[in-house]
Amino acid sequence: MGKRARRNHSPAFKAKVALEALRDQETVAEIARRYKLHATVVMNWKRQLAANVERAFESGADHDGSERESELLQKIGELTVERDFLAKGLGRLR
Repeated sequence: MGKRARRNHSPAFKAKVALEALRDQETVAEIARRYKLHATVVMNWKRQLAANVERAFESGADHDGSERESELLQKIGELTVERDFLAKGLGRLR
């Protein structure tokens, strides 16, 4: 027998399964059986969702925007230095 290919699930699918597990309307084993997953996988997704659920209520600038803002400020600085350097070089040629 050959090896079975590893399945990759989309984040939307993982969220759907984890939400069902958080609702506690069915056991983790029942959910795992329905989606043809191992119960450990469902429990891991449930834990991940429970640990990161507060991120859904954070403002966008707090977790993603600050990194992007620092990248953009760094790029602005680099471009300003390049512009000044080129302006000085062109000024000497005239």
